[in-house]
Amino acid sequence: MINVINWLMKRKIARFEREWSYDARYMHEMVDADPAAAATFAKLMGLGGYRKDVPLAVHFAAGIAGTMAEDCGPCTQLTIDMAERAGVAPAILRAIVTRDFDAMPQEVALGVRFADATARHAPEADTLRDDILRRWGKRGLISLTFALLAARVFPTTKYALGHGHACTRLTIGGDVRPVLREVEKAA
Repeated sequence: MINVINWLMKRKIARFEREWSYDARYMHEMVDADPAAAATFAKLMGLGGYRKDVPLAVHFAAGIAGTMAEDCGPCTQLTIDMAERAGVAPAILRAIVTRDFDAMPQEVALGVRFADATARHAPEADTLRDDILRRWGKRGLISLTFALLAARVFPTTKYALGHGHACTRLTIGGDVRPVLREVEKAA
């Protein structure tokens, strides 16, 4: 029975890898080492999918900022690809990645600034949180919190298990951009 469960889990991971052109060897290794650990880890995927009362682009902005706080390679590219497929405009994604706040809608800038400040435990997170609560309420705040949290879990896990990659260039809407690793400090 365990072999069937392992096979099903690996099949689902392989489908994800094909769909997103993403190397998920770390997940395969987790299944090999302990299927129960892999099943527990898989539950986290739902965390990032929770989105209530905030615009799609703002939700992805928080997720991209969170991913970039932990990763400057394939996990960031995966998040960008998911945002593009969901309908976030490439121009907005480029602005998020480069932290060009003038080029992004004000609400998206709020999401990025909140995620960056929260990831750094910066005092300005309090003021930004208040702005989010005024705009989108408690469910909106929870949505952005979950997006940020989920975005950071995957690259952290990948690096901790020895599968992290050096910084790479990101492709957004067919345009290749360098990754600015310390972008949050420029804000």
